[in-house]
Amino acid sequence: MTGTKKWNAEITITEVGREVTAEAKLRGENSGSLVGHGTAMRKATDAHVPAIGDELAAARAFSDLSHQLVHHAAEDIEAHTRQPVDHLRV
Repeated sequence: MTGTKKWNAEITITEVGREVTAEAKLRGENSGSLVGHGTAMRKATDAHVPAIGDELAAARAFSDLSHQLVHHAAEDIEAHTRQPVDHLRV
């Protein structure tokens, strides 16, 4: 099948004190959704530059989401092929 599919990603970033948390949600047309989480912590001696914490927390949330996607893909491959898959090599 050829065509275009659309997945939507949404990231929510929350800063409380020196900690920044990010939640990355990915929704596919027919595949439900996945949620990745990431955090960043500013040291007391660090300058307060909110963009840096936002970027780190968001990157970590997307990284978590990426690992989940690979894991789900490996599970789908195993279900279709009935063969074990090395999740690190998918």
